[in-house]
Amino acid sequence: MNAAGQYEGGRKPTELLKGLDYSVLQQCMHCGMCLPTCPTYDLTGLERHSPRGRIALMRAIADDKLPLSPVFGEEMYFCLGCLACKSACPAGVDYPQLFEVARAEIEASGVLNSPLRRLIRWVVLKEVFSHNGLLHAMGRALYLYQASGLQGVIRHSGILKFLPNRLMELERLTPKIQRKFSQELIQMEESPSSPKYLVGFLTGCVQEMLYADVNRQTVDVLLAAGCEVLTPRNQLCCGSLHAHNGELELAKEFARKLIDQFPLDRLDAIISNAGGCGSHLRNFDQLLVDDPEYAGKARVWSAKLKDIHEWLVEIGFHEKLKEGKALQEEGQVTYHDSCHLCHGQGIVTQPRLLLKAIPGIELVELPEASRCCGSAGIYNLTQPEAAMQLAERKLNNILKTGCTTVAAANPGCLLQLQSAAEAKGVNLEIVHPVTLIARHLT
Repeated sequence: MNAAGQYEGGRKPTELLKGLDYSVLQQCMHCGMCLPTCPTYDLTGLERHSPRGRIALMRAIADDKLPLSPVFGEEMYFCLGCLACKSACPAGVDYPQLFEVARAEIEASGVLNSPLRRLIRWVVLKEVFSHNGLLHAMGRALYLYQASGLQGVIRHSGILKFLPNRLMELERLTPKIQRKFSQELIQMEESPSSPKYLVGFLTGCVQEMLYADVNRQTVDVLLAAGCEVLTPRNQLCCGSLHAHNGELELAKEFARKLIDQFPLDRLDAIISNAGGCGSHLRNFDQLLVDDPEYAGKARVWSAKLKDIHEWLVEIGFHEKLKEGKALQEEGQVTYHDSCHLCHGQGIVTQPRLLLKAIPGIELVELPEASRCCGSAGIYNLTQPEAAMQLAERKLNNILKTGCTTVAAANPGCLLQLQSAAEAKGVNLEIVHPVTLIARHLT
């Protein structure tokens, strides 16, 4: 902020919050229906850690009753962005829009700025997740670190105990990188003998490196469902991480580039298999609503964006699944709802229909299935204590089911649940629902 009280580029404080349709801020009735669903309010019992408390703070700032301060910035980053409040709200408050605009306001103002924070955000958001080559190079290096056995040596050497707690926790959460990425496993165009549909497939960026096998299985399932699959090369990040961390202009740039990679007019659907990415991808029409060149394309994109479970049920594939044979190793399975899949996209029944349709699988409902596991993008890195409490609660609920197999449809959830299980020494198979479907097609 300069001496005239303006942000760089001439933007004034609270310009973004004030620029919202004020009725959006007023829509909250403060009824309290969101309180029982909010994980952070449940952890602390503090009003400011609830959705209605955060909205009240936004209104106060927009009305010039409170300054835009570091306290407000820290509060908005304590929010998981899990969107459980969106499902619970009887007034239909668009909390996702408020949440993203508030964080963008925080970043524009610089109220949380520090040299270290600026460096981390520049490296992560503007370099690593903005350049495929750099992201893949880091993935290859991490794979060699793990596959060579060096990671195991370092972990058993005791060296990590001398690192700061945050770095030690970061190393513990290091995900396992796969030897081959999606582009090495999936051809650009694959087709069954008699295709009924033409779909585009989104490989993702984190999913690309950590769960390339799930991407391959997704394509296999789509082929079995009668879909010709187009998977563009070198797909960029969808921008979800950027939008949720206050970088809306970067998110718009990635949305435009991703739209250009797909022949929208030819496709029956665009398929996402990651709950968090899909929630953002589905809202490209809102993100680019003011873009004269891309607004129309974004509307077509959003209309055709389908979660893999949603699409398979829409074309009746769950009925075909029932015709297969039961596999001997299958049994009881429980299902954890990805926050952005169930609250952000409203996809709740479809994954369950598919799991129930798999011969030999008995679906056991998970207590608090739609409660956040604490992953929430990079929340488990920025708020490790709160994230771990939520993960332990989720793990305890899983153990109550007696199931040893857990299905979840988001890479962040899969990583968080696996990390929690390993920390407690619990042996669980944690898989994407598509993995269980694919097993019955081989």
